Amino acid sequence: MLVCLILVPNQSVSASTLSDIPQTYEKEINYLIGKNIVTGYADGEFKPNQLVTRQEAATMIGKALKLDGAKPRQTVFSDVKPDSYASGYIQAANDKKIINGYADGTFGPTKNMTRLEMAYLITSAFKLNASNDVSFKDMPSNSNAAKAISAVTGAGVTNGYENGTFRPNNSITRLEFAIMLARALNPDYRIEPVKPSEPKPTEPTQPSEPEDSNETVKPSEPSEGTTMYVTTASLNVRSGPGTSYSKVGSLTKGNEVTTYEKTGDWVYMTSGKVSGYIHTSYISSQKPSLTKVIAIDPGHGGHDPGAVGNGLYEKNLTLGVALHLRDYLNNAGIKVVMTRSTDKFIALEDRVTIAENAGADTFVSLHMNAASSSASGTETYYTTSGTATRAESSKALAEFIQERLVDAIGSKDRGEKTANYKVIYKNPLPSVLVEMGFISNKEEANYINNHQKETAYAIYLGIQDYYKWQGK
Repeated sequence: MLVCLILVPNQSVSASTLSDIPQTYEKEINYLIGKNIVTGYADGEFKPNQLVTRQEAATMIGKALKLDGAKPRQTVFSDVKPDSYASGYIQAANDKKIINGYADGTFGPTKNMTRLEMAYLITSAFKLNASNDVSFKDMPSNSNAAKAISAVTGAGVTNGYENGTFRPNNSITRLEFAIMLARALNPDYRIEPVKPSEPKPTEPTQPSEPEDSNETVKPSEPSEGTTMYVTTASLNVRSGPGTSYSKVGSLTKGNEVTTYEKTGDWVYMTSGKVSGYIHTSYISSQKPSLTKVIAIDPGHGGHDPGAVGNGLYEKNLTLGVALHLRDYLNNAGIKVVMTRSTDKFIALEDRVTIAENAGADTFVSLHMNAASSSASGTETYYTTSGTATRAESSKALAEFIQERLVDAIGSKDRGEKTANYKVIYKNPLPSVLVEMGFISNKEEANYINNHQKETAYAIYLGIQDYYKWQGK
């Protein structure tokens, strides 16, 4: 199977038929497609936010320069297999002294290409010698690196970010790579060099319709390649510029986005593995305060007792532990949102809404398991639904809580598992559902009932581990 369809097209596709290409860059993408340098995927997408590997970059550059690399062959690099689809272009580019490997004789074909490496590659491939009197905040001290960045920015192939950085070590996306390559090939697409000391003007814009927000801020006007931040607890990402378009993902407060094409009050952006349109009212050039706000959800309540066993009710155990957990978190300066703090029934969908409306950044649901009297142990569930960032965070949260809880109460470690429980599956926040133990197991149920504070403290420590992991 081919590693990436951006390298070897399987059909004639124009950018106008690809569902995820911003209109601003249709000309550049169509230009590369017309030259058989890039193409879309079989599912009709270009996947602009996917990262580019070094072997993919070498292949695209090779095609752009019409190097003799279509046939695989032996290379001088020990980690490039002779039958690799990219081997011919890698060796051809090396023969032309366009690309180099590492000191240990490897090429690192599957490593992601960085913005600095792309600057080197473009400068070498297209013999750029333009000079741009720039001094980015993160400009490498190495003179050759600085020269390459100066060349690509001076030639109008790319520029830095509005905050005066170039981010040389950031991995480059398919969209960024394609734009730079098109500009290098065709001067008509090049941009006017902008010095980082000359910030682009910003102005406020008024929202025509709020998008999934409980917080309104005075936004900045995004421009091409601008880094901005989400300022609301939960923000939907859509396939087009409006609420009538389908939801393709969601972002949370503090998420960094890179903006591109603006259409009315909507802007096309990329953030991690998510790309699409968001409303400009809920992004800002200023990173928002990330005060920790966590939703604690004691399972069941009211007329819903949950599991029953050994004279105990699940709804009472979850609430008891949750109230102690709330106190520990509050004492640590973490704001807590309780989906219920009394013996009250709350519908599953309302629990998620409560967390969202309160601006929570994390969601933890507490439960007790039930099965045979011999079943025992602790397990923590998360879901992989939503964005890749959310899934990764949910998994980490589950791991931290599970480890602390098992250590504290000495229970059997049943591990972290995935499941589509409604309170975590239909939740845009990093979320977990903790099965603290089995209420059907007399010893385990009585232990948790008599050690609610200890159980809560273990979960609290797991949450603190998670926030440290996040860097909050």
